[in-house]
Amino acid sequence: MGKIKFVIAAALAVVLLTVVITGIANDSDKEKQHELIDSTKKKSFDKVAYSRYVAKQQKLTKLLQNYFEGAIATGKIVGAGVSITQGDSILIATGFGKRIVDKKTKVDGETVFRLGSLSKGFAGVLAATLAHEGQFSWDDKVTKYIPEFSLGDEMNTNKIKISHILSHSSGTPYHSFTNLVEANIPIAKIATRFDEVTPQSEPGIQYSYQNAMFALIQEVILKTEGKDVKTSLQNRFFTPLNMHTVSMNHKSLLANKNVALPHVRSGKGWRSRKLTNKYYNAVVAGGINASALDMAKWMRFLLGNRPKVATSEAISKAFKPSIGLNYNNKYYQRWPEHVSSQYASGWRIHTLQKNDSAPLRKMWHHGGSVNNYRNEIAIYPQEDLGICVLFNGNTSVAKTVIPEIYNLVAEIFNTTSK
Repeated sequence: MGKIKFVIAAALAVVLLTVVITGIANDSDKEKQHELIDSTKKKSFDKVAYSRYVAKQQKLTKLLQNYFEGAIATGKIVGAGVSITQGDSILIATGFGKRIVDKKTKVDGETVFRLGSLSKGFAGVLAATLAHEGQFSWDDKVTKYIPEFSLGDEMNTNKIKISHILSHSSGTPYHSFTNLVEANIPIAKIATRFDEVTPQSEPGIQYSYQNAMFALIQEVILKTEGKDVKTSLQNRFFTPLNMHTVSMNHKSLLANKNVALPHVRSGKGWRSRKLTNKYYNAVVAGGINASALDMAKWMRFLLGNRPKVATSEAISKAFKPSIGLNYNNKYYQRWPEHVSSQYASGWRIHTLQKNDSAPLRKMWHHGGSVNNYRNEIAIYPQEDLGICVLFNGNTSVAKTVIPEIYNLVAEIFNTTSK
């Protein structure tokens, strides 16, 4: 399926509809709304096109409501934060279900969830931006910034590059030292202990998913920027993109009144659990908290619509594949149209094809789980489309939600190849 096309009036329609449907307009959105309304006084406004777009947007909202309320009714989920963007427009930023299963508290567009490994996507884009500025190179040795780091002998250690830690291809066994991350040991200290690990391959040869090794990028950023990664993310992305519900520590999450608590299955139902303090030491691996609205703003940026924050050229390296993923029956490898998968820098890059004669398409994707949350994000660059779903319980729905939501969008909006 190709790029979803909208009429010129869609930009105004989306801003107005986002305010009405989600009820979460902030100062920045209001300013933009007024600018667009003022501009229509100077230009002709296609009321028919606007009306058609409103009808399509409302139909999409109804389909999503049926989808998620059905999952709630059958006990598959407790709640979900959902955002869909197309180009510069936020189509949907809302919530379904409850924040706490035995309370009346409803999920809305500003309800905060823990993102888990969706955090890696922020780290990859930040690293790509810094590399574009020349602050470091993808090919720099890790020891240039962390001289006390070693993995295997000296020859092997000297081969490990920044690109390897970002793409899970440093040669470390699966989830090496994740236990130390979960024990809240500082990453700077964990970095000095990799000499205890026996490499399973040379760097750049084998994909093996990591948290502790991936989190070494925050030590590299500290050395190059002279500030911790939380400050860099806040200053470079979260503040200029007006992602006002984002936090990166346990204290802020506890203080927020609009948080979806994590849940686990208990018998035939769900039970809420406490918010844990795990992974905030490795914030780039799993320590970011955000709402559906903030994820919509993030996807809108990734689609190239906030060049003053960072250009598409600056962040493109985050989406450049580094290593192939062998077929091992992962849920995303069973998605319709899936052809192959690679890992870039904090992102999985999937190749899709509708049929043998159709053009190949790309998807930038990642899943995330932490503290019994389960999340999915997917960017379709050729369709100019982004989808993110945040769940406050580990649900099987997460394995199919991306292609299923994509199909709902495609069902309503006409599609053509880009």
